[in-house]
Amino acid sequence: MSAARSDLVALSHSVHAEPELAFEEYRSAAKVTEVLRGRGFEVRTGVAELPTAFDATFGGGELVLAVLAEYDALPEIGHACGHNIIAASAVGAGLALAPIADTLGITVRVIGTPAEESGGGKVLMLERGVFDDVAAALMVHPGPFDIVGATSLALADIAVTFTGREAHASAAPEFGRNAADATTVSQVALALLRQHLSPGQQLHGIVSDGGVAPNIVPARAEMLYYLRARTAESLDELAARAESCFAAGALATGCTHAVRTVSPTYTELRPDPWLADAYREEIVDLGRTPLPVELESSRPLGSTDMGNVTHVLPGIHPVVGIDSGGAVTHQPEFAAAAVTESADQAVVDGATALARTAIRAALDEGQRGRLLEGVARR
Repeated sequence: MSAARSDLVALSHSVHAEPELAFEEYRSAAKVTEVLRGRGFEVRTGVAELPTAFDATFGGGELVLAVLAEYDALPEIGHACGHNIIAASAVGAGLALAPIADTLGITVRVIGTPAEESGGGKVLMLERGVFDDVAAALMVHPGPFDIVGATSLALADIAVTFTGREAHASAAPEFGRNAADATTVSQVALALLRQHLSPGQQLHGIVSDGGVAPNIVPARAEMLYYLRARTAESLDELAARAESCFAAGALATGCTHAVRTVSPTYTELRPDPWLADAYREEIVDLGRTPLPVELESSRPLGSTDMGNVTHVLPGIHPVVGIDSGGAVTHQPEFAAAAVTESADQAVVDGATALARTAIRAALDEGQRGRLLEGVARR
């Protein structure tokens, strides 16, 4: 890994320097695949009918182990979730495993998964067969501290559109039906609902369209909302209760409303216990001190489409810590921290721990059999 360190750090910094949004990560995907091609990986781009998705393969062993790369950024604040670190660490793990793939009897795949922040690239790739023969999927995500058995919340990404009727807001307001008022009533109802939510349930959003001019009664308004819960079942319950709030806003203002799904629903993370334990031993061996197991579920890490992957096949999504100066993900300060010396070390440590975890799975006959049997059952 030390020989590839400079290349991995350069890749991380390069992806960070040109942030791209969901499904538009053309430069980022090209940078990642260029490194893999240069090290002998066979690279297919545009997989699953997604232009910025890729599948890079090395070796031909029966056991297929995948390391997942993310590289999309956030609007305006760039790589404030550190996906540049994810991409570089995935490449690093792949490069470490490639020279010993034949010895281990594995096929190494580095899979580029776009649109994690919004769009659900992994969900689409699951549905379109990219993971059909994958025995285990591994990745790391940066954060303020190390967490091995990281958990996440199920997520529904929705847009609610209210339709009313235009009118002159001063000369003839009685002829109008104010769609923006419908968003206000809905948000008041949602705010009151919050005190009665089940543990782990969350809802938060913005008004993305509230009208065009003060003297025109808005005939259209839109809210973008995230609904989250600890499980998919709890998320369904929350969605039904939130729908009543949207309906109340429409009813109170004489408008109609429609709810549409913006991105595929994300399910909660289910880390594979054996892989998580192996990763913990490896990351500790590298000198890191991850959060104790009993505290891992105390604060779920938002939501991720990696959760959907772990519902289908064994996988892990640990957090590798960086010195962010107290900043948390999705803050501009975290974006700045994602290209520091600490972040560069996280790239190397994350890649090393993932590669060693994969090696242990391949060499352990019991685990190897379990993973192969899982593929056969699917």
